[in-house]
Amino acid sequence: MPKQRMSLLMIKDVIRLKWHAQLSHEQIAATLKVSKGVVAKYVGLATVAGLDWETVQHWNELQLSNVLLPRAAASQPFVEPDWDRIHQELDRKGMTLMLLWQEYVAAHPECRTWRYTQFCEHYKAFARTLKRSMRQHRRAGEKLFIDFAGPTVSLSDGARAQVFVAAMAASSYVFACATPAQRLDDWIDGMVRALHFYGGATQLSVASDNCVTPPKNCSAWAQPCSQSVMLSRGVAQAKV
Repeated sequence: MPKQRMSLLMIKDVIRLKWHAQLSHEQIAATLKVSKGVVAKYVGLATVAGLDWETVQHWNELQLSNVLLPRAAASQPFVEPDWDRIHQELDRKGMTLMLLWQEYVAAHPECRTWRYTQFCEHYKAFARTLKRSMRQHRRAGEKLFIDFAGPTVSLSDGARAQVFVAAMAASSYVFACATPAQRLDDWIDGMVRALHFYGGATQLSVASDNCVTPPKNCSAWAQPCSQSVMLSRGVAQAKV
């Protein structure tokens, strides 16, 4: 005779009737139309796990399964995220993998989902399969990308600060600092602080093509950071 199996919802009913309604095994079996042996089995599992109705009444089926039926929960397949949509969402301003992971978990509360680290690894594996229109090779110390970030940050006095960002092309080693505005002197100050932070200058500093500060000095994509150029920008003190 095949063994009776109970749904997780019915197991929750067993716990409710046993610890909340204080019914006997025989009464629970008659109410749920299952055998007393099945009732005894799940009451025993709940007792060993230290569960009662007060503990599990707000649990979903996945939580109950993880505690009472760990092997069954482990055999459940992971919900596969929509990697195409996630890749497109990352193009949105302010969007991060952390936010997308939280959205993915919240959308599947009853299912088995990847943890954040696994989520990131699977996304990176997906991104590597995408067709690349151009592959660029970076040499250490060759280029430094510089720009002002789009979002601003709030200050304690209620004002907003701009964010100057520099990143090494080869290592993606990032420097960032707050500046009052995006004027020429703010740009120079950010460059000075970045070069002191890195301990030297790269062969090229690459400014964004839509760099609004300084308008006359950002006309070219790549600008050599030679001593003469640094002097012309008033940042000779950053020379190392």
